[in-house]
Amino acid sequence: MSFGSFEGKEEQFINEINMTPFVDVMLVLLIIFMITVPVLKHAVDVNLPQASSKPQVNKPEILNLNIDQSGGYTLNQKKIDEKALREFLQEAAKSSTQPILHIYGDKKVEYDYVAKAMSMANSAGIEKVGFVTNPGK
Repeated sequence: MSFGSFEGKEEQFINEINMTPFVDVMLVLLIIFMITVPVLKHAVDVNLPQASSKPQVNKPEILNLNIDQSGGYTLNQKKIDEKALREFLQEAAKSSTQPILHIYGDKKVEYDYVAKAMSMANSAGIEKVGFVTNPGK
């Protein structure tokens, strides 16, 4: 609070707000921000890879692997045993375009047979494996 002079017996209050300190502080903050903002960097340096936007000409081969309830394997409509399946997957993984393996598992097949097929595909080097199901109601 501000008071009047000490000489008078009457105390007079000054009802006005002293704006000078407020304006001084605001000007100092304005100067500080004007100096620091250009120094701040608004962009992040990222070394982005170069890629072509050409469409993929060679479509990958789709391998359909059916696993029946007894654990038998059928690859592209041909019955095949486990050893032959492993060799075929290894040869397919060596091709220029990575094949896609679609696994059709019977509803009552044991998980062990499906896990073996997935393990064979993984060890052969096939990276894209999908499970095919019928849509529900």
